[in-house]
Amino acid sequence: MNTLDIQGLRVTLPGTARPVLDGVHLHVAAGETVALVGESGSGKTLTSRAALALLPPGAVTEGAVRVHGRDVLTMDARELRSLRAGTVSMIFQDPRAALNPLRRIGDFLTESVTLTGTMGGAEATGRAVELLEAVGLDASALRKYPGQVSGGMLQRVMIAASLMGGPALLLADEPTTALDVTTQAEVVALLAELRERFRTGLLFVTHDLDLAAAISDRVYVMYAGRIAESGPAEALFAHPRHPYTSALLASTPRLEAPRGRLTAIHGQPPDLRRELTGCPFAVRCPLATEICDRSAPALNPAAGPSPHRAACHHSDLLEGKRADA
Repeated sequence: MNTLDIQGLRVTLPGTARPVLDGVHLHVAAGETVALVGESGSGKTLTSRAALALLPPGAVTEGAVRVHGRDVLTMDARELRSLRAGTVSMIFQDPRAALNPLRRIGDFLTESVTLTGTMGGAEATGRAVELLEAVGLDASALRKYPGQVSGGMLQRVMIAASLMGGPALLLADEPTTALDVTTQAEVVALLAELRERFRTGLLFVTHDLDLAAAISDRVYVMYAGRIAESGPAEALFAHPRHPYTSALLASTPRLEAPRGRLTAIHGQPPDLRRELTGCPFAVRCPLATEICDRSAPALNPAAGPSPHRAACHHSDLLEGKRADA
């Protein structure tokens, strides 16, 4: 059984002509790191928040979001509190936005497990100290306020907080975006170590393709609320089978590349206020033909020996091509 199993998830918001998430299929196994990548606005964060049933007001949903076999979208308020207190945790992009600047870090770490009755006060404090040490801090952090520590230390606090309830699934939404390169590397290494130690499934949301390639076992590429391509990280980045994945990789700056203008993906993602009949990437795709405008491709096994799937009518045209070709 997968730790997270999303099947056919559709989310429609008031004022939109089409779903903001449209038939998303995704799974994360215990001890596995799965990256979810794509441009801003592609639906990555909304997909990850669905695992906690943190959907916008007025959202209409179809499909299933199962954590350990139980559908999160059908849970009542009591079940959701239990889920969020222990089974699933989330590391948000900006730790300062998640912490109350007027309360000590110790209160932030212990509040959820004590209020839900998961742990008593002394046990929660002991657990907090243990986790702070696991992320490279010490017990003195409990007495400090958020404004007294650096951004990198706060992100470590967020990671410790996310592990307080011993979660089976950890959702990381761009957790390293606001950090410098050195701190980013430390946080990524820490997440990998904790995943191995606690056998936690990790869904890592990022726009950084190099980072996704370095840390993930599998990757889902998302575009316009749909999964465009999925597969093992090494195979997907070496031999992409969707033009969108190929374009994302081509637009990534490289130190070894000749100096000049960066490669861009021309055009814009489709407008949510308009109906969509064909492939959502068709207007930006150099391989698009009449069938792309007429029919939306399913996420099928890609052409050739590479073991991944692509939602593209012409994935065979990319067969054998490397991402840097």
